[in-house]
Amino acid sequence: MQTRQLGNSDLHITRIGFGAWAIGGGGWAFGWGSQDDADSVATIREAIDLGINWIDTAAVYGLGHSEEVVAKALEGVTKRPYVFTKCERIWDENRQIGKSLKADSIRRECEASLKRLKVDVIDLYQIHWPEPDEDIEEGWQAVLKLKEEGKIRWAGVSNFSAEQMARVSKYGPITSLQPPYSMIRPEVEESILPHCLANNIGVIAYSPMASGLLTGAMTRDRINAMPADDWRKEKNKHYQEPLLTRNLNLVELLRKLGAKHGHTPGETAIAWVLRHPAVTAAIVGARKPGQLKELVGAADWQLTPTEANEIDEYLKANPA
Repeated sequence: MQTRQLGNSDLHITRIGFGAWAIGGGGWAFGWGSQDDADSVATIREAIDLGINWIDTAAVYGLGHSEEVVAKALEGVTKRPYVFTKCERIWDENRQIGKSLKADSIRRECEASLKRLKVDVIDLYQIHWPEPDEDIEEGWQAVLKLKEEGKIRWAGVSNFSAEQMARVSKYGPITSLQPPYSMIRPEVEESILPHCLANNIGVIAYSPMASGLLTGAMTRDRINAMPADDWRKEKNKHYQEPLLTRNLNLVELLRKLGAKHGHTPGETAIAWVLRHPAVTAAIVGARKPGQLKELVGAADWQLTPTEANEIDEYLKANPA
């Protein structure tokens, strides 16, 4: 599988990485419903066997549980992938999620993640959200301090605007940005991706398949049958009308284009994201063994200009 250098780091990462959001399980505000940990462990190990060399998680995924599952999956693995995680989202004893970019909070979060992940150093540590906005400078300086101390190797941000990246970069360079980017959410193309290209900031796109919507496996019946604690059912407008019909029709276009090359709709959606010169790699989530095999082909496949243009024309004719 092809690799690319991530921003100003010495990390050369595969164009697809394993996303560990869903394996955090249910029982929290942005869970994907219940999840079998044995399936999660098997899926992570399958990802490694397929050549994927990095895992992206976050402390808040499952309120610490995703990091613990990642650690379990990596026990005894000789060819260990890079492990990326995030800070800033915190929670209390009632499982209520809060936001903090205070230096002492960042430090506590890092120590907790190191313990849950069972590692001595985190390969990439990212500020999950730029919230509260007035504290992003303090939070970024705290992350850079952790890098100086050797607790993390590289420092990145997630969900930041170009203006926010410019504000914090005065204190030290940003290695990477993790933005939402898919053909359903292309807004970052306007100013954020150009800013990253101009400043050697690697881009790790999340939700390239729009949280599962563009995989080709999502149907109305499946959406209706989602458990009540799957955040997509009530909190994701793209899973609801009037956008749902538009998006399912888009999937059929992806199915047609991908089929010409033996690729799935999900691979077509990922390849569309990877086509952008600013994008280093994309995060791909999976919950069961076998799912990744239908997606990894996107890492080494490029859409033709004609195919990319056909998708873009559909998007223009059917705006979100």
